[in-house]
Amino acid sequence: MVVATGPRRPRGRWILIASLVVGALVVAGTAWAIGGTVRGPVAAGIAPGTVATAGGAGATLRPVDGGPDFYDRFSPSLPTGPEFFPIGVWLESVTDPADTAKDAEIGLNTYVELTGTTNLDLVRAAGMHTITSPIGEHGDETGGWLISDEADMWAGPGDDPWTGNFPGQGDICQPADGECGYTVQRDILDRLPDDQRLRMVNYGKGVAFWQSDADAARFVNEFADIVSVDTYWFTDRGICGHSEGGRFFDPDQLTTVDGAERLPAELCHRAANYGRTVDRVRSLVSPPGSRPVWSFVEVGRPFNEEHYPTIAPEQVVAAVWSSIIHGARGIVYFNHSFSGPCQSQHALREPCYAPVRSAVAGVNDRITRLAPVLNAPYADGVASVSTGVDLATKWYDGHFYLLASSAGGSVAEATFQLPCVGDARITVLDEDRTLLADDGQFTDSFIDGNAVHVYRVDGGSSCGAY
Repeated sequence: MVVATGPRRPRGRWILIASLVVGALVVAGTAWAIGGTVRGPVAAGIAPGTVATAGGAGATLRPVDGGPDFYDRFSPSLPTGPEFFPIGVWLESVTDPADTAKDAEIGLNTYVELTGTTNLDLVRAAGMHTITSPIGEHGDETGGWLISDEADMWAGPGDDPWTGNFPGQGDICQPADGECGYTVQRDILDRLPDDQRLRMVNYGKGVAFWQSDADAARFVNEFADIVSVDTYWFTDRGICGHSEGGRFFDPDQLTTVDGAERLPAELCHRAANYGRTVDRVRSLVSPPGSRPVWSFVEVGRPFNEEHYPTIAPEQVVAAVWSSIIHGARGIVYFNHSFSGPCQSQHALREPCYAPVRSAVAGVNDRITRLAPVLNAPYADGVASVSTGVDLATKWYDGHFYLLASSAGGSVAEATFQLPCVGDARITVLDEDRTLLADDGQFTDSFIDGNAVHVYRVDGGSSCGAY
């Protein structure tokens, strides 16, 4: 059984998170009993991904996953304009106006799951959005329902009966060693309110690493409109094992430590791997591009072993950008820290996490300013870059935008090729500098594994993009 034999999260963290989530879900049970017919992804109007070729001069425009109007298909919903990019925080509580003020101050706009103590009136008054369990009286602030968290790990890929128990409450499946994750999802969907809100689900290492493509694809495609997967590359020691993160790399890149095969730290604990997780989930979506994939990034210490590291501010920023460059349409910060000198369920509100809070505020501000670009079509076939850099190219308002991040270590000189653009000025956004593309080529440096640059192409050919 995959869940029984695969590596698990440290027990202390698992039980604490489970108790918080279970508390929300158990309270929600009464509301779910009113639910009716399941409104799944097909009925929600999710269309297959489409590709539009522009002009035949080099640019192929490809819409973002789910299409730019994805949230228009639901009611109530998240904001539908191009200026909105979901920036969420996981399992927060809102009990005082100061809570939403602190969260909005750093650019958060969405709560993905809320505690049972939350006052939704405060969320509504602050203009924040939620995707959560159906606890309390929900209004337009609630754009979607959260189905479950990591059922791929604690229930496994199977259709056995579910006991109704969550982690820490007793046997999950019948029989006890069975697998019932698909049943869990169906049963919870059956209890959700019969309305037109979207459905979201979060998965973990089962979908990311342990399960076959076929089993993982069922989790991704059969139950929700938005899918996320949490893998914490900077703070999880276990993720370097051959049965976890090692699956994303060639076997000859693994090393043997104390008799076990694992990734070396320099390959494992790096920002580019957050993009690899997004790639994994997007590769399972069927039809391709038909629904958004969101990404989780930790902001503290999500494990309870004292020797595990704390994520650094610059690592948070780089992980966010890697996720976006690889196609994530939303970011969710894991806001809980279970070890170290500042344990908290509200890390982004804590003075002891001020450097991380400042970094999150900065990257959130940049995402919000660039949201129309991030929600704009990809321009495939326009740009390429030398080894060591991940790249996404966008077309917005008459300009190509290049989103680029380090794929690993430092790159002294990365060469970008835009053959159909020709000569152009390259503005490096938020860095107060410009470069020149000579016959479609320019170079820039990426000083370390956390380096990120965003370029706007000013002038040159549009490559047939309009």
